[in-house]
Amino acid sequence: MKFGRIALGALVVVAVAGTAGWFSLDKETRGLIATLPTNRDLLFWSQPQRDAAFRALDRLPVLAKARTVPAGPTPSPLPEGPPLALPLDLDAYMAQQRSAAIVIVQDGKLRLERYGLDFDREGRWTSFSVAKSFTSTLLGAAVREGHIRSLDDKVSDYIQEMKGSAYDEVSIRQLLTMTSGVRWNENYADPESDVARFNNHKPEEGVDALVSYLRRLPRAAPAGTRWNYSTGETNLVGVLLARATGKPLATYLSEKIWVPAGMEQKATWILSKTGQEISGCCLQAATRDFARFGRFVLDGARVDGKPIVPDDWLGQATTRQADIGQPGRGYGFQWWTYDDGSFAARGIFGQGIFIDPKRRLVIASNADWGGGANNPADVAAREVFYKAVQKAVDDEATGAKSGG
Repeated sequence: MKFGRIALGALVVVAVAGTAGWFSLDKETRGLIATLPTNRDLLFWSQPQRDAAFRALDRLPVLAKARTVPAGPTPSPLPEGPPLALPLDLDAYMAQQRSAAIVIVQDGKLRLERYGLDFDREGRWTSFSVAKSFTSTLLGAAVREGHIRSLDDKVSDYIQEMKGSAYDEVSIRQLLTMTSGVRWNENYADPESDVARFNNHKPEEGVDALVSYLRRLPRAAPAGTRWNYSTGETNLVGVLLARATGKPLATYLSEKIWVPAGMEQKATWILSKTGQEISGCCLQAATRDFARFGRFVLDGARVDGKPIVPDDWLGQATTRQADIGQPGRGYGFQWWTYDDGSFAARGIFGQGIFIDPKRRLVIASNADWGGGANNPADVAAREVFYKAVQKAVDDEATGAKSGG
């Protein structure tokens, strides 16, 4: 069996399935593996290959290893509410997006649940960068528990190998808001980008591969003065979080969110080539459980009435902390923000969790966009869909008030 590799944000995950391992896999999984290339990055796979892989990354040891996030014994109910009357053709929208799943929860009730691409409620779909918002929430929990003293602490206070690097000047807050000012190029089409160069980087013995690469990068701007999207830095947040808590991220996620929030199924988290959860990417979960996470955050990330994060955390995390150069939009603590108070977790190829506190609304979606990882037309169509759902909720409320 040849090597397979997946370019996931700043990391390339490599694993080998030997002959014995291959025959221990079930027939469906072997069939999925047979559809995948072994010599190309995920962004360059064909659409059928992505369709097959996105629902099964954690079952493809030839591509990646994963750590399990256990669920608890009692799922949190998703009581059905009345169907939401949308002012659009849902079938046409799902076809345009190549949707695998859409789950809408409003005021705690399940208002819409639809699946496509032969996917269903029992399956786990990969999140891509939606995982960033989970990582942010876990870091908030670590602050609440005292594992992290302050967001103004420097990164090198927790990752000693960063001392003497550009990250000596970077605070955890700046890492969360992607305003470190450290140079990073995340252009997947550029062979000289940091993503591409990292793929071939050989770390020093005993040093985490990500840490080894990032500590060599120069400063491009003063810390805190410029926003620059960097999955590499979210992955660094994960390293810092694991160091601070002394636990794998999958374990901490299960303890702080997955079990208390009553997730229905286990999740999995893809590991880097050095065995660290890729905190900027690649949490696999059921779409209903992505929606439950949205509801958990919407309700203040509370367990038994007490928030798992500091009292002011979500207020900061889900509002604009950095200007991204788009009117009405911004970036919080690993959340994309809207000036109307809504916020979202977003991943390439159509993964997302949209949260609107004013309407008590959560939209969880998974897809495999035909236009590419971040095709502008697909992005725009999803924004139109979010607005259509908001309008449906508003129209319903107006009708109820008027007695219609």
